[in-house]
Amino acid sequence: MNILILNSSYRRDGNTDRTAQLLQSRLQSTAEDNHEPLVVDTLYLGHLNIEPCRGCRTCFDKGEEFCPIKDDMAEIKARMKAADALILAGPVYVDDVNGIMKNWIDRLAHVCHRPEFAGKSAYLLVTVGSTRMGHALRTMDTALRTWGFYIIGKAGFKTHARMDKEQIGKLYDARLTAIAENIFLNIKGEHYKEVSFVSLMMFKIQQLGWSKANHDSIDYQYWQRKGWLDGKQQFFIKPKASAVKIATARLTGAVIAKFFV
Repeated sequence: MNILILNSSYRRDGNTDRTAQLLQSRLQSTAEDNHEPLVVDTLYLGHLNIEPCRGCRTCFDKGEEFCPIKDDMAEIKARMKAADALILAGPVYVDDVNGIMKNWIDRLAHVCHRPEFAGKSAYLLVTVGSTRMGHALRTMDTALRTWGFYIIGKAGFKTHARMDKEQIGKLYDARLTAIAENIFLNIKGEHYKEVSFVSLMMFKIQQLGWSKANHDSIDYQYWQRKGWLDGKQQFFIKPKASAVKIATARLTGAVIAKFFV
């Protein structure tokens, strides 16, 4: 099992890093208890070269390999695709994700059209001094779901201006342990195959929409190459759901698509 932690906080050994480290240690303990090999790596997005998106649309129109920006994004994306699951961690700035994370999200905008991470799982984690966390978690959730990720869960931790690792561990020990077990069991049990009604419905809408796209477009060609435009294709991956649920969701999606696609 291979898990990648993406930390958008620039501050090493700050609240976000300390919370993520504690979660990692509990993941390691859970894996050991279950006699499962586990590798956890961390990338600090703030210490990598991620230039702002220029809005040139080259990634949409020609493909990401033609992006004029040559920085660390290709390597980051490769590491994401190689991992079984992602833990996305970051601080809350002004009631939302910080600029480093938003910049990373913006640079992967093309994946909204080509959900390359279907079949991957993710857990979302934020830290905050004392304000709200919901908006930041929704920003992260929306982006990753659109990219194809199955969201295992999400959690926010109030850590005040600065707390040492021992304080965070003492305050949130039971919660972090439960999260670690949830992440481990979800990945081990391949829960990403348990697709919701809404996800099945949205896939049908997208399927019908992209089937009408310009056949020369890179998006159409990607969907065609993946087999997702085949009328018998039920989801990005083989879903684990009842035949009735799948049929009803696809019918609902087809009806909605008549008005919007």
